[in-house]
Amino acid sequence: MATTSPPYHPRVGVAALIRDAQGRFVMGKRKGNHGGGTWQFPGGHLEMGETLIACAERETLEETGLKVKGLRVAAVTNAIFDPQTKHYVTVFVMCERENEEDQPVILEPEKCESWHWIPWDDVKRWCEHHGDEVTPEWANNKCFMPILELARNYPQLDSFML
Repeated sequence: MATTSPPYHPRVGVAALIRDAQGRFVMGKRKGNHGGGTWQFPGGHLEMGETLIACAERETLEETGLKVKGLRVAAVTNAIFDPQTKHYVTVFVMCERENEEDQPVILEPEKCESWHWIPWDDVKRWCEHHGDEVTPEWANNKCFMPILELARNYPQLDSFML
């Protein structure tokens, strides 16, 4: 259950890092008031009694229809959206598709507008220009705060995951 009233507590999010044969990651554009319009990996809240790996597998299936196998924790970030009310620790889990031919589909259209395969170098570049509104590319390609933290703290993520 979400912490929506005082006392507020940090929440645990889990994100699935899923790469294709070209090294690109599955990412989707968020909808809603919490990070709407920003890019994210499949994922969600850790449920009581659930393992990190199981959460990554479950959330990926629920959101994209992809059956994945969680392999290991790849990274952890600490994103403070609002120091009084919204604080997330996000655990990024490296996963692989059970069937490399399967493609993500939108199963929660109220939460995500589309899924794409995006190279990590593009994500890093978007994060570097997160506040830059000069060109439409930067204005339209912003990342969810945990992804910004990931790019800052793990810039070599793509080679780390090999």
